[in-house]
Amino acid sequence: MFGLSKNALWAFGVHILTASGAFFAFLALVAAAEFRFPEMFLWMGVALLVDGVDGPLARKLEVKKWWPYWSGEILDAVIDYFTYVMLPAFALYQSGLMGRYASFACAAVIVVTSAIYYADTRMKSRDYGFIGFPVTWNMVVFTLFIVSPGPIFSVVIVIASAVLTFVPVIFVHPVRVKVWRTATMAVFVTWCISGAIAIWYELDAPFVVDAVIMTTSIYLFCIGFALQMMGKLN
Repeated sequence: MFGLSKNALWAFGVHILTASGAFFAFLALVAAAEFRFPEMFLWMGVALLVDGVDGPLARKLEVKKWWPYWSGEILDAVIDYFTYVMLPAFALYQSGLMGRYASFACAAVIVVTSAIYYADTRMKSRDYGFIGFPVTWNMVVFTLFIVSPGPIFSVVIVIASAVLTFVPVIFVHPVRVKVWRTATMAVFVTWCISGAIAIWYELDAPFVVDAVIMTTSIYLFCIGFALQMMGKLN
């Protein structure tokens, strides 16, 4: 890359930033393997932060213009599948949150249905939302760890989310969907802050923190469908 312009080097730096998510995911995997779940979610949170900023940076620095043969979309998808799907599924299995066999079965459902979802070229809506549950299992599993609704209800949530992967219901992207973006971003930031507090308490936070996480999770899970029913999203 010697002799390249400063702009080209900055643009390639975005690819490096995106790829760093794989390292944070690896750290999370090691923590989960050693049953250090608060630390696992901490590294998953760092990976989520990287995933949140690399897209806007890529567009601002015109990465496609400078590096047309390096696909940021493919790189992002590879890392997303690991951080959003494989890690949460492994955490579910490793923790035995729903019991040994149910946790294993739900983990299997998560990885298989999510792989099919990633192959669907119709996953994005015209408003930059996601058609079908966007396999954000990192958020779902984290919420289950925090709220602890019980094995049966946890299984119901996992199965329902997996089914919604293939249903034409719109889920919002907090940054890219313009409709109600300010409110949705505020809720998402609140969820992130509450999640950080819960990790600080090693997943045993005061009830008010659990309540905020549960409330904001319901909003983020349902707001896309609500806007779709009101005709505000397509």
